[in-house]
This record gives sequence, structure tokens and C-alpha cells, in this order.
Amino acid sequence: MSDPVTFTVNGRKETVASEPDTPLLFVLRNELKLTGPRMGCGMAQCGACAVLLDGEEIRTCVTPLSYAAGKQVVTIEGLPAVWAAQKGLSASESAAPLHPVQQAWIDEQVPQCGYCQSGMMIAAVQLLAKNPNPTVAQIKDAFTNTPPSPHLCRCGTYSAIIDAVQRAAQAMKGAAR
Repeated sequence: MSDPVTFTVNGRKETVASEPDTPLLFVLRNELKLTGPRMGCGMAQCGACAVLLDGEEIRTCVTPLSYAAGKQVVTIEGLPAVWAAQKGLSASESAAPLHPVQQAWIDEQVPQCGYCQSGMMIAAVQLLAKNPNPTVAQIKDAFTNTPPSPHLCRCGTYSAIIDAVQRAAQAMKGAAR
């Protein structure tokens, strides 16, 4: 039996006893029952499994649990709390509002099947944290050229994703005032 691994997921400290080389995706979904990150390709090539690890996007299908030890993991389920913290809201105030990226996805009606959209939103949150007012070219670059690989959408909702990222950027800019 392996030593337990402790890390923080969506603001909650978690300790799991899985083998250290278990893909983080399996721990998040099977042990912690978080359904946002999804198994897509299993090779870090599509982005369906993306989460933020200490603020940087990673692909959990190929990231071993041991890599998350002592770190902060944020899944799509944790994005409202990320936004609340950025806005300085209390825990009770943060229960209701969605992250502006999540709300923009709803407002722009981005998903068709929705399978890849959790990873797409994670990529958008990372982009907007680094560049609060990206151009269309910068948005395209973030989704296609940022390692480890492009984010893939089999339904082809890319233009709606660009619109949603722009909407979220405006909402976040307006909320910062």
C-alpha cells in the first residue's frame, strides 16, 4: 500500500491512498466524484481532462497523482470559488455566482455535446488570468498552440468559444471596476 497523497481540490484538502502513478483524472473522477474533467484521448492530446494545477493548465489523463501532492487543483466545479476569491467575496457570498467564463459559455450557448467544454473553460480561465483582454488571434493561439496540445471540439463550436471568451473578458473587466 502506498503512502497517502494530500492535495487541495477546489479549496478542500483531500488525502487519497491511490498508487502515486495513478492518473490524476482517475482520482478526481472515481475517488473524489468530480465529473468535470473527462477522459478523452488518454494521451494529453484533446484537453477534455484539463484542470488547473497551481494556476496552470495540465492534462490529468497523463499526470500522476504524485505530481499533485501538496498542490492546488481546480476543476470546472471549483471555478465559482476562484472567481469569488478574485472578487474578495466571503464563502457564503461565493456560493451562487458562476465564474464569468462559465456564464459566458451559457450566454453564448457554446456546447453542443459538451464533452470537451470543461477543458475549454479551464483553458479560457488560464488565458484570461494571463491576458485579461485577448484579441481573437490570441484566443485562437491559446486554444491551438499552447502546450501540451490543442483543445479539440468534435462538434466544431470554435467560433462560439471565441465569442464566449470575449464575453467573459468584458464581464470580468466590468466586474473589476
